[in-house]
Amino acid sequence: MTDLKRALSDTADNVEAILDEVLSSQGAPEQRIYSAMRYTTLGGGKRLRPFLVTQSASLFGVAEMNALRTGAALELIHCYSLVHDDLPAMDDDDLRRGKPTVHVAYDEATAILVGDALLTLAFEVVAQPETHDDATVRIKLVDMLARASGARGMVGGQMIDLEAEKKDLDLKEITLLQQLKTGALIGYGCEAGAILGGASIEQRQALNSYASDLGLAFQIADDLLDVEGSVEETGKAVGKDEDAGKETFVSLLGVDGARDEAKRIADRAVSQLSIFDAKADLLRATAEFVVVRRN
Repeated sequence: MTDLKRALSDTADNVEAILDEVLSSQGAPEQRIYSAMRYTTLGGGKRLRPFLVTQSASLFGVAEMNALRTGAALELIHCYSLVHDDLPAMDDDDLRRGKPTVHVAYDEATAILVGDALLTLAFEVVAQPETHDDATVRIKLVDMLARASGARGMVGGQMIDLEAEKKDLDLKEITLLQQLKTGALIGYGCEAGAILGGASIEQRQALNSYASDLGLAFQIADDLLDVEGSVEETGKAVGKDEDAGKETFVSLLGVDGARDEAKRIADRAVSQLSIFDAKADLLRATAEFVVVRRN
């Protein structure tokens, strides 16, 4: 686990440097929007999704900068989603990553524009030649990122989540919700590495299966943290799902059942990587990490 934490930290530092560069406000006509974009994006988060890009890409010997820029674009999408998710019309959260959310620190209109700006900037980063010199590869990256973040991915999951406040969901429906809302961007992390590396069909399928299980285990662990975690640990409000009357993996399976299910799915994620050699060990360790993390 020490090697994983070091690798996560190194990736976070490298991605942070790229984000700092692409979020530079030098010469920009409007400074406030850049201030708010930098506020929500820099200096926080595990950078798990970019880490999945870099580790998946490393299986195929991809140049590190190609993977880091793709990972940075994915992180911009993730940060945009958090800004909009925190809005009063959505989850109405006041705390994110241990500090006031954007609509609290700035205002609601600015938060909406920040999300819009981060989303569009992500596609700008992916489309630039610095991300990959082959335009065909960049188009594939753009295509898959649009699918993962749009109505058939994350946004679709968010819609189901909003509707869940009005009706009870069963386990199958909650699984679909989380596969879209959380799993789609995690899936893109591995898919992007495969695209950058020109992976075979078998290799892409293995990484996709791994990412699908990883995303589900991650979300079950998140549901457990909402019940067992603290604000100090998570950097955000806890107990909100229960207060809102939302069905979760924990409400349906119980704490012990949810913990067992997260472990079972994480173990299955590890098994999906059997076609890869020791180069995939950090991806295997990531599956074990997501179910024991405390933030």
